[in-house]
Amino acid sequence: MKHVIGLLTALVVLTSAHGQVVKINASYTKLDIPYTKNADKLQTLDVYAPLKAKNLPVVVWIHGGGWQGGDKSEVYDKPHVFNGKGFILVSTNYRLLPNVDMATLTRDVAKSIRWVHDHIAEHGGDPKRLLIMGHSAGAQLAALLCTDERYLKEEGLSFAIIKGCVPVDGDTYDIPAMIEVAEMRQRLHGLPLPKFGHRIKFGNDAAKHKDFSAVTHVAKNKGIPPFLILYVAGHPDVTAQALRLGNVLKAADVPVTLFGARETTHTKINADLGRPNDPATTALFAFVEKAVK
Repeated sequence: MKHVIGLLTALVVLTSAHGQVVKINASYTKLDIPYTKNADKLQTLDVYAPLKAKNLPVVVWIHGGGWQGGDKSEVYDKPHVFNGKGFILVSTNYRLLPNVDMATLTRDVAKSIRWVHDHIAEHGGDPKRLLIMGHSAGAQLAALLCTDERYLKEEGLSFAIIKGCVPVDGDTYDIPAMIEVAEMRQRLHGLPLPKFGHRIKFGNDAAKHKDFSAVTHVAKNKGIPPFLILYVAGHPDVTAQALRLGNVLKAADVPVTLFGARETTHTKINADLGRPNDPATTALFAFVEKAVK
């Protein structure tokens, strides 16, 4: 039996065919739900919902880990905080590099969004009010899925159900630019290129690098949802990438807010989301509360 992240004190534990159900004070967690037929062990998601939820907006959270690690359980305080604010949180896994390629793992996340659309009402959620969020690698996936409509269209969905996108501290919204910057830095310092860096992860093909970049797909009148881009203000790469995506969205008349968090790190900005007096959290909830109205 998989353990449950102990954000609150568990009161009741049940087991079902689709995963473990844990009632936690005024909310419950349902773990390891398959989101596709014949699911791989990583093609599963967790649902965190307030008890007696009804027609609540839904956050779909995509974990980071360089597209080759990480897990949906790494949600820190987010379930408790989002539930307390009147949101359901769904945290999804996806298959990882190098076992599958980037297109396949992106389609896994799109399939998880399809499951949410089809089944979240059973947990008290509104399938027409989804917010797509992710950290690091998950930020790239969130931004891509909210700008390149092809992945949702394959699942019979459209941008109409997505009310907002929140990529957190990603460095790959413009992958060719990131590759050029990172590789030039290595060359200038006489250091070897990484054996499995962004160039390889995204297919070692300039056309693929461009195609997996959110900035490539931003255009006017596509129905792209509003964006809040959170990033670590003290890091030049994520700052440059946030500004790049923000400027492209603005040029396409897509509502976008950028928030550079100070005195934090790549890991800490994610872990602190939901904590009291955290500035990025304040920006996050100001955005989502407006987005779902």
